[in-house]
Amino acid sequence: MFYHLLYPLHQYWSAFNVFKYITFRSAYATVTALLICFLLGNWVIRRLTAMQIGEEIREDGPQSHQKKKGTPTMGGVLVLTAIVIPTLLWADLTNRYVQLALLGTVWMGAIGFIDDYLKVVKKRRKGMIGRFKLVGQVSYGLLLGIILIYTGGNDPMLTKTSVPFLKDVFINWGPFYIPLVILVVTGASNAVNLTDGLDGLAIGLSSLAFAAYAVLAYLSGHAAFAQYLNTPHLPLAGELTIYCASVVGAGLGFLWFNAHPARVFMGDTGSLALGGALGTVAILVKREFLLVVLGGMFVAEALSVMLQVVYFKRTGGKRLFRMAPLHHHFELLGWSETQVVVRFWIVGVLMLLLGMSSIKLQ
Repeated sequence: MFYHLLYPLHQYWSAFNVFKYITFRSAYATVTALLICFLLGNWVIRRLTAMQIGEEIREDGPQSHQKKKGTPTMGGVLVLTAIVIPTLLWADLTNRYVQLALLGTVWMGAIGFIDDYLKVVKKRRKGMIGRFKLVGQVSYGLLLGIILIYTGGNDPMLTKTSVPFLKDVFINWGPFYIPLVILVVTGASNAVNLTDGLDGLAIGLSSLAFAAYAVLAYLSGHAAFAQYLNTPHLPLAGELTIYCASVVGAGLGFLWFNAHPARVFMGDTGSLALGGALGTVAILVKREFLLVVLGGMFVAEALSVMLQVVYFKRTGGKRLFRMAPLHHHFELLGWSETQVVVRFWIVGVLMLLLGMSSIKLQ
């Protein structure tokens, strides 16, 4: 909004020229998201508590988690608010990529909200029926893929994916592009959701991943940097920097209240939205494979669940891990919750550095 209202005034006063710069607007989007969380956080927690929207804790999990029972959940509403408002204020709203990122955030957030509502308010322990949730996620992936195909024109990069660490190597998915989009957004959404089991874990790792994609979006959208780094120039990607910056600000702001011992959980409302948005951004900047690196801990958490299920069935009841997802395995090995979270963050930082190094290696 500010871009559309204030930048045109630069012809009358040069100071307004600053609204042209993505870096300026990204910085203020981050600050705006932080302020929204700080200003609304306590109020949201009080409202959720008053409405008795508290977390139910699984009985077969670590016993240390039982004290969390009743902690306000559905705090993802705060996260989504702190993402959407700064993006609307600071981004170019005519940019198709920004529109799609917001669509993914709200769509997946709505699925998560319904799931949380059924679990917490309607007391349905499993929430939304799994196949209905999957239909909602796949429907968004299908819609995103169709929109990209029919609005992409003659873009030579439309159905291509950059292969990290390899120079000038791309995979053209052709007719399999839409299935790829569905797989990425659905997989990312569920992976972040599975990771959201410890105080601050998912929101911290999400903030790291979005910070990396903010840099990638900026470099891809900047013609000179893209040419220097030998990466495809994606003119629309630059504005995604502002969206990603909003997510980082919202993540850090929410972490203020979600750090151990958490005063609020984001629930599926937040985790499904963040995962779906992360997959969307990865698709838009043509870095789908790099998501496996930048979101390495999300991949590990999801794989631990799949391996546990397969191993359990193949061995007649034996477990590969003490408990899945992976973070619970380490808790049962004797790590404290804080140790698990911080160590997973450290691995997340290492994966971020590894992923970002691929830019220069291409």
